[in-house]
Amino acid sequence: MPLKLEIVTPERLAYSDDVDAVTLPGSEGQLGVLPHHAPLITTLGAGELTIRKGGTEEHFAVFGGFLQVRPDRVVVMAETADLASEIDLERAQDARREAERALETGYHEGADLSSARAALQQALTRIRIAERRHREGPRRRG
Repeated sequence: MPLKLEIVTPERLAYSDDVDAVTLPGSEGQLGVLPHHAPLITTLGAGELTIRKGGTEEHFAVFGGFLQVRPDRVVVMAETADLASEIDLERAQDARREAERALETGYHEGADLSSARAALQQALTRIRIAERRHREGPRRRG
């Protein structure tokens, strides 16, 4: 029995399909979800979401939000969700430099330093996921 996965953000439906399994960052650590998983509602952390389907994997960078798991469906409601292959590495590097500059100078577009730290974490996560996935290319699982 497949597991229906939906990844939604405030702007769009980022993903919707039947999958074999999903691994994602919960606020308390990594979670793995298979069909018939016990019902669960939790908050999301920041990190990599991995989708396994038909021997292949897809990867997203996700940040914040909520996760709802039912035996036949997983709904990820993320603040942002970026498919690894679509992450603009140059833009992520620019965001990292800007956040680092903000932390050094104490200024981040009128916001507090905690938002600069969050921006740096997001940029570093996007860079890590994009660099690893671009280097590995499409992955088939045996």
